Amino acid sequence: MRTALVIGTGLIGTSAALALSQRGVTVHLADHDPEQARTAAALDAGTDEPPRGPVDLAIVAAPPAHVAGVLADAMRRGAARGYIDVASVKGGPRRELEALGLDLSAYIGTHPMSGREKSGPLAATADLFEGRPWVLTPTRDTDTEVLNLALELVSHCRAVPVVMDADAHDRAVALVSHMPHLVSSMVAARLEHAEEAAVRLCGQGIRDVTRIAASDPRMWIDILSANPGPVADLLAELSADLDETVRALRALQSADETERGEGGAGIEDVLRRGNAGQVRVPGKHGSAPRAYETVAVLIDDQPGQLARIFADAGRAGVNVEDVRIEHATGQQAGLVQLMVEPKAAPALGAALRERGWALRQ
Repeated sequence: MRTALVIGTGLIGTSAALALSQRGVTVHLADHDPEQARTAAALDAGTDEPPRGPVDLAIVAAPPAHVAGVLADAMRRGAARGYIDVASVKGGPRRELEALGLDLSAYIGTHPMSGREKSGPLAATADLFEGRPWVLTPTRDTDTEVLNLALELVSHCRAVPVVMDADAHDRAVALVSHMPHLVSSMVAARLEHAEEAAVRLCGQGIRDVTRIAASDPRMWIDILSANPGPVADLLAELSADLDETVRALRALQSADETERGEGGAGIEDVLRRGNAGQVRVPGKHGSAPRAYETVAVLIDDQPGQLARIFADAGRAGVNVEDVRIEHATGQQAGLVQLMVEPKAAPALGAALRERGWALRQ
């Protein structure tokens, strides 16, 4: 691939353009808002000058509701040898293109499974897709050359290609992305009018659950409007679980011992099913999840503290597999949780104590 046209210079489009530009591909940028394309160009994602002829690959990074229209326009004017989109739903846009009577041999639907809570070109990074799955949805009609161009794009972005059927993809993202986003928003909505004294007690758990609720509502209306059925089906199942959980909690308030026992069994059931589902979430680098031991270190909120901890862990010969930070309420301090292999935890704890760190048991 020598040339590419990115149509839509938001977070995803600009991030892909940055990755391609850094690997020597000449990238042309276009957007319905010319100022946004100029911003992406100023970030060295490419040029906002139109190409003089067909490029190798056109990448449409428009909202799902507009993908088919933008693709159809690009195809009709012969903008590229191959065409892809990066929308978060795949079945609908393809059916819209088929209804328009277009030859889809030069098109493949794709979806990079990566993003941020922030949107727009200023939030873009060249490494946004690194190590993340990038779904490709070819059909029997897809030209091999176009599939190879899409795979080359994925390689340039250092993502991991995953081939799926378009409708299977839409059901999957409803489960692992779209439904969780709505649930996160509904939990976060409980905080909107909560008493300030209660909100000040927020810890890492509520931060984890509500993190993705910070995303742009307009963008998510576009996404959910393109995949409403599968998301509604999942929420209906979740609603049934919520009803059962509410009944179980009410039973725990009962004066009747039998009812309390049934309520406890109901709560235990949902918690155990949650355990069973959580262990299926892929672990580091997409591998099977592994059990790590946590070494918790108390730190002051001062420059260089994290760097010191990681340097001291390195001197101890211990690889930190994951890290979490919990900030103390009302204090310039926090708790850094270092996740390491169980056999390495005692050595790391001893080494950190020797270097003056305070550990929490």
